[in-house]
Amino acid sequence: MTTVHIKPTPASPEEVVAVARDRAEVVIDAEARAAMAASRAIVDDIERDGRPVYGVSTGFGALASTFVAPERRAELQHALIRSHAAGVGDPMPKEVVRAMMLLRLRSLAMGRSGVRPEVADALAAVLNADITPWVPVHGSLGASGDLAPLAHCALVLLGEGWVLEDDGTRAPSAPALERAGVTPIELAAKEGLSLINGTDGMLGMLLLAAEDARHLLTMADVTAALSIEAMLGSDRPFMPELHEIRPQVGQAASAANIHKLLQDSEIMDSHREDLLHAVQDAYSMRCAPQVAGAARDVLDYVVQVADRELLSVVDNPVVLPDGRVESTGNFHGAPLGYAADFLAIAAADVGSISERRVDRLLDVTRSRGLPAFLSPDPGVNSGLMIAQYTAAGIVAENRRLAVPASVDSVPTSGMQEDHVSMGWSAGRKLREVLDNLGSLLAVELLAAARALQLREPMRPSPAAMVAIAAVERIADKPGPDQFLSPVIEQVRSLVTGRGLRADIEAATGPLR
Repeated sequence: MTTVHIKPTPASPEEVVAVARDRAEVVIDAEARAAMAASRAIVDDIERDGRPVYGVSTGFGALASTFVAPERRAELQHALIRSHAAGVGDPMPKEVVRAMMLLRLRSLAMGRSGVRPEVADALAAVLNADITPWVPVHGSLGASGDLAPLAHCALVLLGEGWVLEDDGTRAPSAPALERAGVTPIELAAKEGLSLINGTDGMLGMLLLAAEDARHLLTMADVTAALSIEAMLGSDRPFMPELHEIRPQVGQAASAANIHKLLQDSEIMDSHREDLLHAVQDAYSMRCAPQVAGAARDVLDYVVQVADRELLSVVDNPVVLPDGRVESTGNFHGAPLGYAADFLAIAAADVGSISERRVDRLLDVTRSRGLPAFLSPDPGVNSGLMIAQYTAAGIVAENRRLAVPASVDSVPTSGMQEDHVSMGWSAGRKLREVLDNLGSLLAVELLAAARALQLREPMRPSPAAMVAIAAVERIADKPGPDQFLSPVIEQVRSLVTGRGLRADIEAATGPLR
């Protein structure tokens, strides 16, 4: 996708990802311009009538009852942006900022915000010029949406504030706009408020996280299958008829993946009828689809919430086609905060069960014939002992990050905003959990591949052979200890990237 057309209709998750990560060009269609122009005409009528309307002729938040004279209303909008751009801390990642700007543009284009098309043009111009506002990590409570983060974006449209340079530093926005041929805008009544009053940061993070989680949950099935094969586990618990009697959708999908990945394996065949092996495998092996599958179901819920939010107008106040301008609470981020917290809990648990399989692979008393810590020469060599320490530490961190943010409301704005969602914090936390999950699955992939190498000369499944070959291009075969940190980092790229999965699917058929 190289071009995304902005219409007075919802954007798709794929369009958000394309703009955020792949720098797709943004084009505003004529019907969106018409919708914005019609909405703006209503605001202009209110201005001429002189009646008090929140955000048009009044202050904001706890100052909502303060009337603002007509000659100061443009000044009011600029002051709003400057005062609300009050975030601190490191910059948010470029992809989050781009997603946020696109989603704000999408909301304005719905024709319920009362802004001129020129405001939307300014947002599109900054996106297309690949200019990224410097948006600090701290500042949003998910109350009236993501006020501070969006204000930092809006400030750049005025030729003020900072932009994020490619090297991670910040620079004044005015020279960056000038180099790109983008002219700063002057705001009219209500436009500053419409640029900052929305759930776009929360939603952008949730959409990007859902994209990542969908891939990682499939890779969790891959690493689980490799570990089960390496530990001489059984493939029988993953037969489809055993999951039809518990019709959980995600569980069935995960079980189908694991069952498919374990087929055509000499290692599996070698012990299929061996009574010396356990009649039932440990829960971390046998219940892998019950855990990863439940996480898939959570992801389905998250996608539903995000899809509904993409349909939504989350400004305040909103301009209705019949001429009314009404205050709403649609900017409150509770639906997104809950969803982000729920997915963080699920992803943390998928990482937890992965670490348990790693520990089992390394333990000579439970790994069914594998050497201690997967070293052919344990004692002098420690093998993957400390890789499991790393995984255990990440699991502990993910447990802390899985504590919900959305129950931690702190009242603000003179008790006008007396309940907030903390959805921004929930989204940031979710991204950390998923980043950590990628590292946990990398440790499992490395351990499982090494364990399968130690089962030679028995031939593993076709899926395992693909994974082993990919790992062997990075890491030495089992032998003397090596510097593990760069190995784990490169294996992590195999997990989070799409190439290894594509190669495995070429050998096994599509995975779910």
